[in-house]
Amino acid sequence: MADLIFAHLYGILDLGYVTPEDMPDVARQMIDGGVEIVQLRAKGLPAGEFADLARKLAPIFTTAGVPFVLNDHPELVASAGATGAHVGQDDMTVAVARELAGTKGIIGKSTHSLEQATAAQDAGADYIGYGPLFPTPTKPEYTAVGLSEIRRIHEAVKIPIYCIGGIKLENLRQVLDAGAKRVVIVSGLLQAPDLVTYAREVRKLLS
Repeated sequence: MADLIFAHLYGILDLGYVTPEDMPDVARQMIDGGVEIVQLRAKGLPAGEFADLARKLAPIFTTAGVPFVLNDHPELVASAGATGAHVGQDDMTVAVARELAGTKGIIGKSTHSLEQATAAQDAGADYIGYGPLFPTPTKPEYTAVGLSEIRRIHEAVKIPIYCIGGIKLENLRQVLDAGAKRVVIVSGLLQAPDLVTYAREVRKLLS
């Protein structure tokens, strides 16, 4: 939990943007740029291949002291050497995810409203994702929730809140002015011509 309290920039290694072969190099760039927590998201990848990829990436983050989270696969946390798992609003409960991940694994939960955010906290999540703030190709099935509730959620929820969804360097100031303290950036980082420089510029605004 201490890592989460001080972590403000969350990156996602997303198979929709990065090939499995390139992920180790991108992971190292994220670390060099100052990304403070990273999630592996590989929708559609068979569980066995996901596990192999997670085991390949985990030592990179362990060596750097950066928390490494698995999307949708809490049962692989221990065997892959990951830090924890993240589950969606419509996936398993926090309690089930924690049981699968083991008592030492951190569990994150996606939320899309104030009610879901407080419910995730009450259920024992270690952190929440809140969004999508803006329309995003990463989650086209979700309607953007906007910025109006960010401040209220930060007043109601005491665990770390990572705002997510369409956040990029060019709109980050707007998100922070709305009350956000921590953010997840996906395509902005992964499609940046210079990922390291981009991440460092984000970190400057977050400090």
